[in-house]
Amino acid sequence: MKIITCFKLVPEEQDIVVTAEHQLSFDRADPKISQFDLNAIEAAMQLSGDDGQVMALSVGGKYLENTKVRKDVLSRGPHELYLLQDAALELALPKDTAQVLATAANKIGFDLLLFGEGSGDLYAQQVGLLVGEMLQLPTVNAVSHIQLLDGRVLIERTLEEEVEVLELPLPAVLCVTSDINVPKVPSMKAILGAGKKPVTHWKASDIDWTPTQPYTELVNIQVPPQAERKHIIIENDSSEAIAELAEHLRKVLN
Repeated sequence: MKIITCFKLVPEEQDIVVTAEHQLSFDRADPKISQFDLNAIEAAMQLSGDDGQVMALSVGGKYLENTKVRKDVLSRGPHELYLLQDAALELALPKDTAQVLATAANKIGFDLLLFGEGSGDLYAQQVGLLVGEMLQLPTVNAVSHIQLLDGRVLIERTLEEEVEVLELPLPAVLCVTSDINVPKVPSMKAILGAGKKPVTHWKASDIDWTPTQPYTELVNIQVPPQAERKHIIIENDSSEAIAELAEHLRKVLN
């Protein structure tokens, strides 16, 4: 069983700074694995068993140069790591990201392709579904349980009022939810062993990919200005004070 688990590197949220111009500054934000993709990596390891092979795959820009993140990914269990770096993918939107992932995954070869439910930055929830469509494979999102059968996969989707059970032929593409598991914290032995695992670096030319005309364009990210605090203090519980509080709340809510 060959499983590819895809992941995205996103900026550490606590290090993102809002500038005076209401823009986001990522200058001090180090990359990390998107939280939702940790569930996909953990799911891949649980499914692989003793004789399975798990390969982690990511595409992007300069974040992929971070050696600490590479070790973090491999310490979580994958046997190999594939990275495709290109300047055109620095701020890639779902369409281009999906095209590159589909081409790279096809070149690697797989039985099962796993994604998280969305990315920790854009959270578009589109990439996994687009990859499945481009590869013309059975594709399902919102997967909360996976069981491998002989040449097939049995999955569960937890919906609002019911649990949907589906059986799909392999190869297939699945997008898992954050409820499917709790990602394990890598042990010290796993962290030390991660540096010995193979890492393959590709450029766009290595998979014959060129950017296509985008469907959408990311023009700007603007942070809404914060409203100033009113600092209204009501110091007693008289009927007049309660009526005053109610009036303030009415103005805010309307």
